[in-house]
Amino acid sequence: MNRIMQLFAPYRGMRREIYIIFLAKTINAMGALIFPFMTLLLSTKIGLSGAKTGFYVALTGMLYAPASLIGGKLADSWGRKPVLVIFELLSVGAYIFCLFIEPGMTMVYALMAASVFFGVAGPSHDAMTADLTTPEQREGAYSLNYLGFNLGFAFAQMLAGFLFRDYLKVMFLIDAVTALFAIAMIAFFVGETHPDNEKTPEQIKEARTDESGKSILSVLLSRPVLLFFALAAFGYKFVYSQWPFLMPLHAEAVFPGSGAKLFGLLGTTNALIVVFGTPLITSLTAKKSNIRRIFYGGALFTIGFGLLGFTETRTAFFLSVLIFTTGEILEAISTMPFIMNHTPASHRGRMSSVLPLIMGAGYSVGPIVMGGILDKRGFSFSWILAASIVLISTFAMKGIDLSKGGKPEEELSGD
Repeated sequence: MNRIMQLFAPYRGMRREIYIIFLAKTINAMGALIFPFMTLLLSTKIGLSGAKTGFYVALTGMLYAPASLIGGKLADSWGRKPVLVIFELLSVGAYIFCLFIEPGMTMVYALMAASVFFGVAGPSHDAMTADLTTPEQREGAYSLNYLGFNLGFAFAQMLAGFLFRDYLKVMFLIDAVTALFAIAMIAFFVGETHPDNEKTPEQIKEARTDESGKSILSVLLSRPVLLFFALAAFGYKFVYSQWPFLMPLHAEAVFPGSGAKLFGLLGTTNALIVVFGTPLITSLTAKKSNIRRIFYGGALFTIGFGLLGFTETRTAFFLSVLIFTTGEILEAISTMPFIMNHTPASHRGRMSSVLPLIMGAGYSVGPIVMGGILDKRGFSFSWILAASIVLISTFAMKGIDLSKGGKPEEELSGD
């Protein structure tokens, strides 16, 4: 029993609002049915080619990036809560609009608009979590958010796999309703967390590093490790973009007519591994630095995604998911703590958007690049190429780790 309780030790002792955010993320993720199936929506419902599907999936991601940049600036100026609530409500409006139209390019444009609204709201989530935690709590808080999302996502993917073929409208309805519940929880039970609005003892302690008069560029240039980190993470995002893009196309190609159901089960498997594996991995790697865990995650990405370049059985698909999801957990629980522990409180919103903009470029260009390569060279070559790219990024993370001597990063270090 003591060992079980120890697994959940990183999640105890935080402010009530952190647990409300966790529940809101869980509920929202339970309705996250549409975007994971964007590739199949474009290819099977609308009939686009692999290259065009990749283009629109990538374009959606590209629109998310500048929206996130705007959202980061708004989070630091307007406040976290109003930005989050307003723009997530707009995204719900886009989903409701899709209930009244048939699959086609108009639906694609509406989903692209929803992505923009989510992009604006996203940095407020990360900044709010950082505002509500001490440096020692942040790893557990971000891990809890990640756990909550995947707890809901496990249910969503299984349900979506069975609804996609005949009940697309129901998917949009569920997405909208669960998003509204999640927004209501934040709106009614979480106050504004901007450092200028509330000064907790932790925020007062961190005020010594306040650099509110500086531009985000100045802050970044004074911390080159963040720039190197973001560039190295580009390859991680590039290969991870193949999970919602190349994976469902490959599943449908190998198992015609049942690819959507297989991908739904793979999505559920991914989420269940995250739900049960996150507390365990967080506990087992507690003494490792964030950058060291991210390095391990890259090695698992290389093996997991590269595996499908050599075999394409059902077993191989599930084994691939098992391996890369373990790497995903290591990367997910470590990235934002690494970034926030090197960012002054005055710039958390902007840093939560600028660095993901650089890192997320890999996620955006991944479908474009691999869509064209897929049409010319096939699945095997595509998976091997993607694995090779993330392997290079993994070595780059190792370089950052060596430069820091393998030690845990110091809070707000100026390196």
